[in-house]
Amino acid sequence: MRLDVGDVVLCTVDRIVGTVVFVKIDSIGKELEGGIILSEIAPGRIRNLRDYVVPKKKIVCKILRISGDRIDLSLRRVTQKERKEVTEQFKQEKSYQSILKSVLGEEADKIINKIYEKESIYDLLQEAKEDPKKIEMIVGKDNSEKILDILKSQKQKKAIVKKEINLKTISPNGLELIKGILGKVMDGEVNYISAGRYLIKSEAGDIKSADSKFRKITEELEKNAKKEGMEFSIKEK
Repeated sequence: MRLDVGDVVLCTVDRIVGTVVFVKIDSIGKELEGGIILSEIAPGRIRNLRDYVVPKKKIVCKILRISGDRIDLSLRRVTQKERKEVTEQFKQEKSYQSILKSVLGEEADKIINKIYEKESIYDLLQEAKEDPKKIEMIVGKDNSEKILDILKSQKQKKAIVKKEINLKTISPNGLELIKGILGKVMDGEVNYISAGRYLIKSEAGDIKSADSKFRKITEELEKNAKKEGMEFSIKEK
């Protein structure tokens, strides 16, 4: 599994040398080291570095640069949404690893390493739920059926993405226009807050899918609002 600039990864703080924090990158199935300089820990003046990072603490970082074996990371540039998404995916990744090991036995480590050469176990098994051949090609039909049966039997926790939007117009028939636009939302939930303010919510089996659904909903809302000359915006936290 290849790392790229802009990727958000889960790391474990290894050591602090002067004003540089060295971490082990946990998200890729093999151990790589990255570094975070002081200015990329947090915005503003940092009085005590250990208020933010201590050895063995897990943190979510963004890759800024990759130069040979050197990986430069940032802690301060990670959004709350990115942090939540990566943390949840890592927990699920560990759960999926356990499933593979329980089914594949002695072959598990070899197959897991093979998977990581191309992608994460999380991504593979999420895709396999929709297209079983993705995992069947790697572990065989019998084992893939066992793995997918376990996944189906697990209680699926719904991931939810919700944000407030503003939708306003000075048109005399503005209320009808707003109702018409919001009424076209088919794959999410719309709740009234107050004049011109609405809460849009999407749900899915994982945070990435829920976020994708939310983006599609709001892109369609924005497109339809512009057609009618309406003001549209998303309130970011």
